[in-house]
Amino acid sequence: MARINLRQVEAFRAMMLTGSVTEAAALMGVTQPAASRLLRDFQALLKMKLFEKRGTGLVPTAAATTLYTEVERSFVGLDRISAAAEEIRGRRIGMLRVAALPALANGYLPRLAGRFLVERPSLNLSFFGVISPLVVDWVLNNQCDLGFAEVPIAHAGLPSVRMPPLPRVAVMPEGHRLATKAVIVPRDFEGETFVSLSAGSSSRHVIDQVFNREDISRVLRVETSLSEIMCGMVSSGLGVGICDPFTAREFAGRGVVARRFEPPIDFEFAAVFPPQRSPSPVAQDLVEAVRQSIIAMTAAEV
Repeated sequence: MARINLRQVEAFRAMMLTGSVTEAAALMGVTQPAASRLLRDFQALLKMKLFEKRGTGLVPTAAATTLYTEVERSFVGLDRISAAAEEIRGRRIGMLRVAALPALANGYLPRLAGRFLVERPSLNLSFFGVISPLVVDWVLNNQCDLGFAEVPIAHAGLPSVRMPPLPRVAVMPEGHRLATKAVIVPRDFEGETFVSLSAGSSSRHVIDQVFNREDISRVLRVETSLSEIMCGMVSSGLGVGICDPFTAREFAGRGVVARRFEPPIDFEFAAVFPPQRSPSPVAQDLVEAVRQSIIAMTAAEV
């Protein structure tokens, strides 16, 4: 038996749906003689009478009705494939695995990612908040499709896109003597109890340099690798600190006041991708959403 041609099956289905060769041809985008030929060839291949002439038209036989049930089941599967392809083209389907440093993961990025998912109902997300070295490690080992880590990135070969920098801010307890100032300078922290980032981190080094240049003495009582812990300590009234703007915003109204700090100390991070493959379109879309969000934040601050 010769192989059945898909166009023949399409012609049969179109005929069953429309009940007219003319309308079936229009549905398929072919001429009426072409549709008639496809139907004739289909019946000949199957050695089965599918339509009977009634008046000026054709009506399906019982065999055609039974066959149509099977054909429609197959076409539903094809329609699902087409719909899935459309979802993929629209970047709304699949699974995206994201790891982000805590400064982003403690509020800002989950909110942005939530809005991102609302626009893509078929997209699923695995989200992890881990320190930057782990972000890099997980992306490098293909455990995540996308990561957000503080720069500099330890692994030079990792594809990355730098995000627009934002200045760090001075944080202090509500009611602190410096809370009345609009801008904080290093000398304002002379003799203040200071909650610092961990020794050895690149951020700690950059912040310490600013105070060392002006020979400012702070009382370094607490070290932590997480800015969220820093702000928690500050909210208790223990002391002051220099914090990334994302975490500072999360603690606004929770016992912490943030003020502009000069000279500016930028908080810089980058999106990183697995080196073994090209970034997925949906990962690139999320990175662009973050970039646009930061640009908007900068414009609002100005």
